[in-house]
Order: sequence, then C-alpha cells, then structure tokens
Amino acid sequence: MNEYWIVTDNKTGRVIAHCGDINDAIMMVGFDPNNRSYSRHRFIMDQVIDIKSTSQKQLPTTDIIVNMNGGVGGSWKEIHEQFDNAFGVKKQLNQSDAEVFVP
Repeated sequence: MNEYWIVTDNKTGRVIAHCGDINDAIMMVGFDPNNRSYSRHRFIMDQVIDIKSTSQKQLPTTDIIVNMNGGVGGSWKEIHEQFDNAFGVKKQLNQSDAEVFVP
C-alpha cells in the first residue's frame, strides 16, 4: 500500500504516531478519543534503484587490511602521555596487571 495514517493531538497539533494500518491509528485515537485524531496520507514514490542488477561493486577495491588488534590498516597506535589534573599537576596513567578477558 502507498498510504499511511498520522495520529495527532488536537490541542497541540503534536504528532503522536505514524501508522501503516488504519486499525492501528483507530486504536491510538481510542486511547484518548476527545483529544486525538488521525488523517490519511499517501507516500510519494521516488526513483527506485535496483541494486541487484548492477554489476559493479560499490567498493572498487579488495585491498582492505584489518588489524586484528583493533583499527583498520594500522590506523591507531598506543601512546603514553601525561595529563594535567584539575590542579595542574602532571600525572601518568598506571599500567594495570589485570588479566585480559578473552570471550
């Protein structure tokens, strides 16, 4: 179908719901019939593109390198920097001796 229903609040005009079935819109209005109403709208069909019939790949390359330690193609590195706390004192994060969780 190319139609849908919008349920609105009569006092404020605020949209409460977009419904794909008239029965859903009637049910939503039934919760507060004195303050709600619904109206029917039609979809505006736009250009349809069939992606199954295109023979070209979306990505023209197969040279994607994934670093299994995180990141793509070495896009990140571990750095050790100091930072200032609220009092301007330089601190360094301590290394943890916790066991690494591997699911």
